[in-house]
Amino acid sequence: MPAVLAALRTMLVLVASWQAIVMAFAPPRYILPAPLDVAAAFQRQPLYFFDNMLVTLAEIAAGFVAGTLAGVATALAIASFPRLGRAVWPVVLVLQAFPVFVIAPLLVLWFGFGMTSKVVMTALIIFFPVASAFADGLRRTPAEIVDAAALTPASHRQTLFLLRVPLAIPALVSGLRVAAPLAPLGAVIGEWVGASAGLGFVMVQANARMQTDTMFAAMAVIAVLTLTLRRAVDALAPLLTPWAREGEFSPHHQQRKSS
Repeated sequence: MPAVLAALRTMLVLVASWQAIVMAFAPPRYILPAPLDVAAAFQRQPLYFFDNMLVTLAEIAAGFVAGTLAGVATALAIASFPRLGRAVWPVVLVLQAFPVFVIAPLLVLWFGFGMTSKVVMTALIIFFPVASAFADGLRRTPAEIVDAAALTPASHRQTLFLLRVPLAIPALVSGLRVAAPLAPLGAVIGEWVGASAGLGFVMVQANARMQTDTMFAAMAVIAVLTLTLRRAVDALAPLLTPWAREGEFSPHHQQRKSS
């Protein structure tokens, strides 16, 4: 609750500053609408924003799940077969280096203007931080634990799934935290390139008609979705590691740990 209140205070300060800038400089509404203009855009067509939000939310959810599963599977494959990892990881790095605006038109060409291309785009953005963080966590298993497991009848697979994976879950959570704010970006960019619905589609249509207030309204909805997804990941962290100390996954704890 304190974090929510702090976020609300920050938002109020930003909105008040925005309103003060509009009142002081009086820019044209098509350049910078006032917060009340954006609120009026919501009021004029609430169902329009809600319906398109549901489309983008479905793309984000499906892409987040697909990207997370692909990243976890890749990290496990690299940990299980180090030679495979040495061959696959450079390819993953090259794919990550491509700008998303280069990949998005190809995905629309391959998968069409429907939901699939946006889900794939989101999954690609989610994939790398999850795979990288989880693989790093698996690789950093304390050597003494691995040596102790080698003295038991446990197989390599049992050691991986019963020891190394649980110890790497905090690293996976860190990767999910990094990936969460990126998920809406993948869906929206895919909608910019080609779509018939979604918040990105709303922004493209509003930009073509110089309806800047509608663009800002769509951006506000995307911001809410981003914050909600990040909060969902934070809430999921203790469930993934019930053995962790209370508060270990909070941002304040992570900051103290890094310092």
